[in-house]
Amino acid sequence: MAVRLTPPTKNVFYFSTLCAIVAFILYLCAVFGVIGGGFPVLAIAFWVAFLAWGLMTAGVALKGV
Repeated sequence: MAVRLTPPTKNVFYFSTLCAIVAFILYLCAVFGVIGGGFPVLAIAFWVAFLAWGLMTAGVALKGV
């Protein structure tokens, strides 16, 4: 069974890109100490980036099904 990869829809692409930008901003805030005080910003940034990757992967793999 071959997976037919197709470009994702615009909405999936935009939402995935937005999640990736939010993850990058959270990462930078954690590195430079803007947000701190025991708040797990790096972990949240990781999961938001993982969500962006998952959305993009699903958009590419599932549109042609």
